[in-house]
Amino acid sequence: MSHTLHRLPLSLFCLILLAASSFPALTETRNKEAAAPVAVTVAKVSEQEVPVLIEVAGTLQAAERASIAAKVTGVITRMPVVLGSTVKAGDLLAAISAEEIAARLNQAEAQLAQAKRNLERDQNLLAKSAATPEAVKSMTDQYNIAQAGYREAKTMMGYATITAPFDGVVTRKNVNSGDLATPGTILLQIENNRTLQVTTAVPESLVLHIRTGDVLTVKVEAAGVVIQGTVSEIAPTVDPNSRTAPVVLDLPANPNLRSGQFARIVLPGKSSKALMVPSSALVPSGQMDRVFVVEGERARLRLVRTGLSLNGMTEILTGLSAGETVVTANNRLLVDGQPLRTQP
Repeated sequence: MSHTLHRLPLSLFCLILLAASSFPALTETRNKEAAAPVAVTVAKVSEQEVPVLIEVAGTLQAAERASIAAKVTGVITRMPVVLGSTVKAGDLLAAISAEEIAARLNQAEAQLAQAKRNLERDQNLLAKSAATPEAVKSMTDQYNIAQAGYREAKTMMGYATITAPFDGVVTRKNVNSGDLATPGTILLQIENNRTLQVTTAVPESLVLHIRTGDVLTVKVEAAGVVIQGTVSEIAPTVDPNSRTAPVVLDLPANPNLRSGQFARIVLPGKSSKALMVPSSALVPSGQMDRVFVVEGERARLRLVRTGLSLNGMTEILTGLSAGETVVTANNRLLVDGQPLRTQP
């Protein structure tokens, strides 16, 4: 027998080996086809209206903020705050030495006191018929002028002491003790960081679709925050250079958000039609997505390219057609050609 095999042609021997090696595969295929059908649930590929979402850049800022400027000229004698200091309304921010204003206040105070004495004297004389009503009226006018001068000087002197207008945090500090302050010089900036807003510029083609009170999604990637903002302000005009309109959204309090952070605002655009399937119909496979389509009573594998996911549905860009039936449950272990039994 060994002598006979030894004389077999090499090509015939290879054919025998190939046939022998194919027997297990054929047996496996026949067993698979003869296997009991897998119970699955299915759904139709449908064409639906989906919104086109557009993202625009924005910046977080404090809803309540103030730049503190000097109103008088003088040397800053005290500045008890530093960057990041938390202040309450009425707390001292800076004290300015204003000797000229102080001298003017003293002078106005003395003039007021003198005018008051002259008025009281003439009123007493008029009661004794020793002065005329015209003289009393003249003294009354002088007293009123002196009183106005005193109020003006006192108000100017009040500008030498700068206090916080509201509760907040010092976010900018441009001067220090010993520096000269002049009218209009920005000394500090204070922000109330408990209430934040996001400002953005919306293209003119989209701003007409936004209304005050609309709720939009705001993404702050640096903080890992996705939050809902309410539109509070919409500019009535469009910038002719950028063709955009400023829009402001109020944000709820969040400890991870800071003024100045970069944000993205999701705007609703025009809707478009797309093929949608339940997200459960997708079977991830590496960098690709697979879907099993029902053909007859068997599962057929399709590779698809997906798009937007919304409310449990996923957009199919390529690989499926409207009206086809896809497996939505019990599909993770399916193979191409698997017998199926659909169930409600």
